[in-house]
Order: sequence, then structure tokens, then C-alpha cells
Amino acid sequence: MEFIKKILKNNYNNSTDARFNQSGFSISKELLEGSLDLNFDKVKKAFGNSSDLITQTIHLNDADPVQIGVIYMNGLISPIAIQTLLTENLKVDSCEFPLDALRSSVSTLGQVREIPDFDTLYQSILSGLTVILLDGYVQGLAANTQGGEHRSVEEPTTQSVVRGPREGFTELLSTNAALIRRKIKDPNLWMESMTIGRVTKTDVAIMYMNGIVNDKLVAEARIRLGRIDIDAIFESANIEELIQDETYTPFPTLYNTERPDVIAAGLMEGRIAILVDGTPFVLMAPALFTQFYQSAEDYYQRADFATLLRLLRYVCFFISLLAPSLYIAITTFHQELLPSSLLISLAAQREGIPFPAFIEAVVMEITFEILREAGVRLPKTVGQAVSIVGALVIGQAAVEAGLVSPAMVIIVAITAISNFVIPSFNMGITIRILRFLLMLIAASFGLYGVTVGLIAIVLHLCSLRSFGIPYMSPMAPFILADQKDTIFRLPQWALHERPRLISQKNNIRENNASSNKPEPRP
Repeated sequence: MEFIKKILKNNYNNSTDARFNQSGFSISKELLEGSLDLNFDKVKKAFGNSSDLITQTIHLNDADPVQIGVIYMNGLISPIAIQTLLTENLKVDSCEFPLDALRSSVSTLGQVREIPDFDTLYQSILSGLTVILLDGYVQGLAANTQGGEHRSVEEPTTQSVVRGPREGFTELLSTNAALIRRKIKDPNLWMESMTIGRVTKTDVAIMYMNGIVNDKLVAEARIRLGRIDIDAIFESANIEELIQDETYTPFPTLYNTERPDVIAAGLMEGRIAILVDGTPFVLMAPALFTQFYQSAEDYYQRADFATLLRLLRYVCFFISLLAPSLYIAITTFHQELLPSSLLISLAAQREGIPFPAFIEAVVMEITFEILREAGVRLPKTVGQAVSIVGALVIGQAAVEAGLVSPAMVIIVAITAISNFVIPSFNMGITIRILRFLLMLIAASFGLYGVTVGLIAIVLHLCSLRSFGIPYMSPMAPFILADQKDTIFRLPQWALHERPRLISQKNNIRENNASSNKPEPRP
């Protein structure tokens, strides 16, 4: 056995392993030393003698003097798993090949990773694994002891529903993947993992349904994620900005959600999901404009109820986008469009108001945005009360002081409330940005400017793509078969085809759809 150790030391000690990255450049990785003390010293030096880095030395067994070194990061491991490892798995009988015996014993904890160099060793430690080194050997093992504190599965806070599942994603990628697999119990649900971030080395995974997803979509996702070369990835928003089709647009071209049922439904339509470790928000692509006005609850209610709610959301979209600009344009340039009684009432309200309608709207909108942000940043116990009381007090005081008219307060209030109806927070921010631009155009050119602004918005929407799919599909280009689940939602038995532009193979998701239709009974 000593002879084997000497051969290994002579061949590998103080050497480097020349490997090549995707660009073809050589990368030298420092291999492990044959001395356990030297390996411990290098690891401690690399981590700056951090107090949460734990190193221990034990003997293989009572008969064999070979020392075993254990390295792990406190807080990233499970205390129960590390106790089991130290007291049971590392105690093996004396044998000629102790490394193989340890590998077999440690495998009861899960998958065992080979540690050939220090880079792999550092990454394993920071991933919550426990590194096992043998004195006299230049190869180590990494045991699966991942654990530590993490948030449990809770109800989503950003996309709540009246009827439907109450579970939401957490910050652990493995937990999020398990939540999706609980929804789709099929071996064709494939997941590809990668590491992004030179410093953070964040785990990122792509999930898709093999046989349903378009292979070109998966290949495009691999290419875009593979091109990312950045120091740190902390949240899925970092990934979103780096892989989105269009940067200079207020509209989101990737969908994010913290609901596993939404991701599972998207996967079954042929979309892909991008999971990022450390965030409860999962990305989904491609994302279409109509998708941001659909809620998970639409599929848990009857079709007529879901259709009514969707129509209400689109009405709220136009109110939130156009209400202030239309008020400014009509009261400033097109008073003849108003009935005489309403025009007289508005004129009486505006008597004594020192500012034009545009300045009124801007001041009230900015005030409400301040109150909205204050309500979000303040502690939950007082945030809601401050935002509500602040809006009432400031609105009433502004009217009594003669700074704004009561009609403007009503317009701003209904605009803000309509914005909250939009299910997607990202799309709500987009509407808030466009609202100010349309207000400026309305104050300058009246209804003609508002019309031109709407045309520009529609043209911009039609030019956008999400992973190569037209953003406005199935309305532009118009696909009649896909209108079953856009503005209207037909009953479940009628949704027997997947969206054609997203899933270009295996489009049928319901066989004998006509037989699933409920028959009327006498």
C-alpha cells in the first residue's frame, strides 16, 4: 500500500492539470497535494482562515493509522448528515484500497463527487458538500451533506388566488424543481443544470417537456445562457436582463412567477422554465402580451367567469393607460365632446385652480406613486394604513386648498385602482411609464397626439419577440385556432390544442375532445 502511495505522489504531487474551456484557451487547475496538512493549509489560506470553515482529522479505523481529513462550511450543511458521516460512514474496515471503501460507505448519503483539484474542492465546500481527504492520496471525495436554514414552502404573496393551490416557490432550486415535478409526474420532464457567475457560481437550471417543447427553443436558451460571462448572479432578474430579446422596451419579454402551477401549465404548452438558485421567482419563455393579463385562477373557475374577469382586466388596462391623458386632452383641447352640463360642472370645479390640467395630473400621479412606494417600503403593520390615510388626507387637503379639482382626484384614483387589477407586477410598471408619456403628448397635441401615441405603442408591440416568437401572437399574427384562450377562455373540453407558434410538435393535448363535453341530462 505504501508503494502505491509513493507512485501517486511522484506522478501527481505539485502538478497542474491542463484543461481547455469552450473558447479553446488552456486552464491550469491546481491538483491536490499528497499531504493532508498541505491541503488543509491551502484551503484555510484560500478562505482567509474564516471561522465558519470547519476542518477535522480522524483515523480510518483503530487498526489503520491513515488519517482522514474532513472539510465543510458551517451553516451550509445539515448537522444530522454531518454527524452521521463522522460517526458511521467514515469508519471502514482496514482494506488495501481505503478510498474505494470510503466511496462505497459515503454513497449511502447520496451522490458522491470526485475531487481532483482545488477548484472543485472550493466549489463543493461552498455548495454545502463535505470534502473527505486521505493523507497520502491526491484525490478526494465530496459527500452530500447539504442543508442549512431555508424558508419553507408558503403561499405566494405576489400572485394570490381565491381558488387554487397555495404553495409557492422558495429560494432553493432543488425544492422548486421538486414542486414542479409534483405537478408533472412524467419522465419527459427534463432538467439541464449549469453554473453561471465567476464569483457566485449560481446554479441555474432549464426545465422543459421533451416531446412537446420546440427543440430550437431549448437550443436558443442554452446559447443565451452559455454566453453569460459575469461575476455575480443573485436573482432571476439578472438572468432576465442578460437573455431578453429586446433591451430598450418597457414591456417585459420574459414571464416570472412564484407559482409552481403556472410554470407547470406553461411547460405543458411547450414553454421552457429557467430556475435560479436563491430566488423564488422562476422565469418562463417565450412570454406573450396576453399572458400577462391571465391569472392562474382563470383555469380554476368556470369558463364564463374567467372570460368576464379577463375582459375586466383589459378594460382596466385601458383605463389605467388612457384615463389621465384623455381627461387632459378633452378638458384642454376638445371641450365640445362633453355634454353641456358636464362641461359646466368641470368648469366650476376648475375655477380658481392655478395650474393647467396637465400639471394637476402630474402632481397627483407623482404624489400617488410616492404613497405607493412608501406603503411597500414601510413595515407591514403601518404601511397599508399610511398609504390609505395619506391618500385620503392629501387628496382632501389638495381639493380644499384649491390646488387640484375634485374630478382630477377621481381620475387619478380610478387610474391607480385599475392598475392594481393587472396580475403581473412588471406589466403594471410598464403601464405607469407609458401613462406619463401619453399625458405629455395629450397636453401638447390633444386627442390627435393620444391617437398617434397608441399607434406607436401598437407598432412597437408588433415588433417585439420573445425567444423568436412574435410578442403579440396569436393576435398578430392572427391565429384563429389559438383564440380559444386569449381574451376569451373556452371551456376546458374545447382547449384540445396547444398554441401553434410555441409548440410546433405534439400539438394535441386532449384526445376525443368532443367526447369530453358534458352532455345535458333531462
